[in-house]
Order: sequence, then structure tokens, then C-alpha cells
Amino acid sequence: MFFTTDLATISHGIQLAVAPVFLLTAVSGMIGAVAGRLARIIDRARLLEDRIEAAPADKPMTAQYIELARLRRRGALVNACIALLTFCAILIGLTIVVLFLGETTELQIYRIATFCFLSGVLFFLAALLCFFAETLLATRILKFGRPRDH
Repeated sequence: MFFTTDLATISHGIQLAVAPVFLLTAVSGMIGAVAGRLARIIDRARLLEDRIEAAPADKPMTAQYIELARLRRRGALVNACIALLTFCAILIGLTIVVLFLGETTELQIYRIATFCFLSGVLFFLAALLCFFAETLLATRILKFGRPRDH
């Protein structure tokens, strides 16, 4: 594999490869936000499980079991979102590598870069859909002033 030593070509390769980094920044920020939501879901589920375990055997904890089921669904969506974002980040990282190699070597691999980038964007969009669905579920749980059923 022949690597170029031309400074202008290397500089252009770096410029091409750096552009997708902005998407990586957005992905990493979203992973942080979604991971925070997952932590809150887990904390709430642990609290409910502790309440269920501490409750007398003759007291039905129906509302808590229903909320746990909803939290399980939300957790599954958040996990899917994190997985999609991780795949997105991997594909964008591969895009960066392929763009740089395509510019600084004789390899004709720009189609691979196109595939990786578009696939990464599709994974990002799918993650946004999971995030949207999870936030809808989260707000459906809220009562907004209505009395809670206990």
C-alpha cells in the first residue's frame, strides 16, 4: 500500500476525515444523556423492588408491578438506543479512517466511506426514534396532578 508524502494531499485527507468528527461529538453527547436516563430508570426500579420485597404478603403491590413493567420497557428502549448510537459511532469512526486512507493512499475506497457514513446516519436516526419513544413512555407514566392509584 503506497502512502503519499505530499503535504497538500495529507492536509486534504485530514480535512476530509475531520468533518465526521462533529457527528461523533453529537453521538457521544447523546450517549451521555441516554445513559443518564438509564441510570434513573435503574434507580427507580431498584426502589420499587425494595418496596415490593418489604411489603407485607397480604398487601398487593399491583401499581408497583405495573410501574416496573413500564420501566422495563423504557429500559429496553434506552438499551436499544445506546446500542444504535454505539454502532453509529463505530461506523462514523470507520468513515474517518476510510476517508483518510482513500485520500492518502492509492486505494479506491470512497464507496466504502459513503456506505459507512450513510449507515452511521441511519443508526443515529434509529437511535433518535428509540429516544423519542422512551420519552413518550416516560411522560405517560406521569399523573400531572391526578391522584395516584395506590
